[in-house]
Amino acid sequence: MQRQGFTIDRRALIAGVAAAPFLASAVARAAEPDLSALSDMTRDVRPIDGAERAARLARAQALMKAHGIAAVLIEPGASLVYFTGVRWGRSERLTAAVLPVEGPPLIVTPFFEEPSVRQTLGIEADVRVWQEDQSPAALIAAWLRERKLTGAIGIEETARFFASDGLARALPAARIVSANPVVRGCRGIKSPAEIALMQKASDITIAAFRWTWPRVEKGMTPADIGALMNAATAKLGGDPGFALVLIGEAAAYPHGSRAPQQVAEGEIVLMDCGCSVEGYQSDISRTFVYGAASAEQRRVWDQVAAGQQIALKAAQIGAAAGSVDDAVRRQYAAWGYGPDYKLPGLSHRTGHGIGLDGHEPVNLMRGEMTKLAAGMCFSNEPGIYLPGKFGVRLEDCFHMTPSGPQWFSVPPKSPDAPLG
Repeated sequence: MQRQGFTIDRRALIAGVAAAPFLASAVARAAEPDLSALSDMTRDVRPIDGAERAARLARAQALMKAHGIAAVLIEPGASLVYFTGVRWGRSERLTAAVLPVEGPPLIVTPFFEEPSVRQTLGIEADVRVWQEDQSPAALIAAWLRERKLTGAIGIEETARFFASDGLARALPAARIVSANPVVRGCRGIKSPAEIALMQKASDITIAAFRWTWPRVEKGMTPADIGALMNAATAKLGGDPGFALVLIGEAAAYPHGSRAPQQVAEGEIVLMDCGCSVEGYQSDISRTFVYGAASAEQRRVWDQVAAGQQIALKAAQIGAAAGSVDDAVRRQYAAWGYGPDYKLPGLSHRTGHGIGLDGHEPVNLMRGEMTKLAAGMCFSNEPGIYLPGKFGVRLEDCFHMTPSGPQWFSVPPKSPDAPLG
């Protein structure tokens, strides 16, 4: 789920839909699983360094010049981490970065927060503080005037209204514009260092799946299974992000159901799980049947597996991102699903961008004309959902190389071996 191309907090969604009704059961069953067979997989991880962040700033400034943007305002979140390293939460007290078209950025934060903000600051920056009775927007405006940066000011797309409106009021001569050409232009193309971190996150999630799958038992709830998955992920060195587990009919609804669910013979179990490593995300889904699969379950599973391969084949350098979704829907319609987004069939996009955010622009979605380029990263998840029965989703992410797409995790080939 997204707002303006970025994700709504899926952890909160999943906690509300899947976990809350079963918390007591999860504590009873999975509070202390035996994780002795697992070990930390992140000891060889190389965090993003200062040289890479300097290159990001240089790229941003080149894009700012090309688009006539004097400065870009960024609030806490993935983009702030991307450009500055600062990991900070949003509150009514503004902490923000301003990237200028030339020179080092500005970091603005409340006076009493400065020491904490500096702990994760990973670039050279001009840090300025404001007191409780002062306006951070006025401070930013004064800094921009000092540097004669009062033309077009770009606002990062997830920034809150009070931040952009405050700056517009404090700097009325400025023209407020979207920073998408700059921020998306940088974040949309992953570097080798970013791809390595995403590969590690995917490797951890697959390892956690391999540990969890054989431990799924009859009578378990979604929270029981999710607790096992998250515990394994943490022991392997990942930061657990989400563990959505849907059982039986609930799997027909992409983000689940509040109806009570328990593993039973012949029931679909759909697991959609991910973690982060140095902030970079994985997002992998696996669907299996507890016990023997029916002919219908096998048929739908095989069709989704074929859909993934159709999507991958369509994802070629220079192709429009939307053409990947089109290719999948053509085949699904030929099998009698849909048409379009109708059910039974595929009711959501074929995939989404991924990186520091679990959902990033651009999407593999009808009408998306952005051309695929080396360094772009996507999920590939053309599920099929049969309301009142069950759903199947297989999800693996890939990154674009100069010669075409390459998997982060390799899709399984059989419902009998859902992890390959």
